[in-house]
Amino acid sequence: MPRRAETVLTVIVLIALPTVMYGGYSLLGLQTAGNLTEFQTTYFRAGHAHAGVLLVMTLAALNAAGRFGLPERLIWPSGIMLLVGTLAQSGGMFLHMVLGAPGEWSAGNTVTTVGAVVLVAGFVTLIYGVIASRSRERVTI
Repeated sequence: MPRRAETVLTVIVLIALPTVMYGGYSLLGLQTAGNLTEFQTTYFRAGHAHAGVLLVMTLAALNAAGRFGLPERLIWPSGIMLLVGTLAQSGGMFLHMVLGAPGEWSAGNTVTTVGAVVLVAGFVTLIYGVIASRSRERVTI
């Protein structure tokens, strides 16, 4: 039976997914109207694609956390790190689209980089939990 952490975090991810779908619709409309430069289109696509893929990966990670019986004390921080990392990594690309220029570093690049580091921390926390749960299983058998 799913615990509170898995349920709450999964609901948040499922609520976020339609916003990514709307982003695809928005991208199509802006491109069709010719309102985006090539630079902006590139970063809009990258931000949109990363958001979708990373949210689906977060769903898979939360499912794995439940299947391995990870304690909530690990699911909460790792799930929050995955959500924040996803928002930062993809959001940084949108920020770079607005503030950046081709070939130049911007605040968006920094946000994207921080997001990647937070994502790694979230996944490493889950990996630790899975390994620890497998070790506990062997000891109790």
